Parts: sequence; structure tokens; C-alpha cells
Amino acid sequence: MRRAVFPGSFDPITNGHYDIIKRALPLFDEIIVAIGVNSDKKYMFSLEERKRFIEETFRNEPKIKVATYEGLTTEFCFQVDAKFILRGLRNPADFEFEKAIAHTNRFLTKLETVFLLTAASTSFISSSIVRDVIRNKGDYTRLVPQPVRI
Repeated sequence: MRRAVFPGSFDPITNGHYDIIKRALPLFDEIIVAIGVNSDKKYMFSLEERKRFIEETFRNEPKIKVATYEGLTTEFCFQVDAKFILRGLRNPADFEFEKAIAHTNRFLTKLETVFLLTAASTSFISSSIVRDVIRNKGDYTRLVPQPVRI
């Protein structure tokens, strides 16, 4: 089975994340959207809310599972028997950062990272921008999937 893990904090999931996941579906038999837990980080949305947003967004897609994990993404991949890590790239800075992580992961574990470029229509969206728009009471509804529109 070609199983991929798409890791992130998803605070919250954005239309950019959604686009990457939907476009990756033909490449894999299963995609696990894995919400990483970092106790040092302060989140806008609780872990339960973030998980629910993703589950509701993909409720009609049987190839997508949602899980939470702590620790290294590579360890989680081994726990769920995933051979691939899926990552989206918005810009050259993302590429440089993600490339270093992918090389390290492959050197240490032999896991392959698959990169998908974000669509031009969503390449400007990040969770931090969405949180800033929400904090300042702006209209964020076109930046996120329907379940996040609270």
C-alpha cells in the first residue's frame, strides 16, 4: 500500500492544505493527515477542533485518515507503516527549508518526501495569515474549507 503522511499543525487547515491533499489523492492509496502536537507552541484552535475541521472537510473521502502525534514525524511514519511524507511548497523559502528536512529524513530513515507545488490560487495562504485575519475580525472564509468557517 502506498501510504503517505501529510504532517502539520493545521492551525487551522487552509484551502492551500486542502488543494495539496486533493491533488495527492491519485498518487497514494491512503493519506494520513497527521496533526503534530508541540507542547511549546500556543495554538489558536484546540487539537480536537483542528482534528474535527479536517475530518469534516474530508468526511466523504475514504482514502484520507486523520491522526495526531507527538515527537518525530519519521517515528510516526514507522508507527503507521507510511513510506512517504507529503509536503506542499508555496515559495522558494519553503523549498529550502523542506529540502533540508527531506534530505535528513531520507539519510536517517530512507523515507521519501514527495513535494507538490501549491496552486497559484492558494500559494499566498498560510495558517498564520488566516489566524491573523481571524484575530483582527477580517473575512477569512475564502481562505479555509467550510468546516473552519465558525
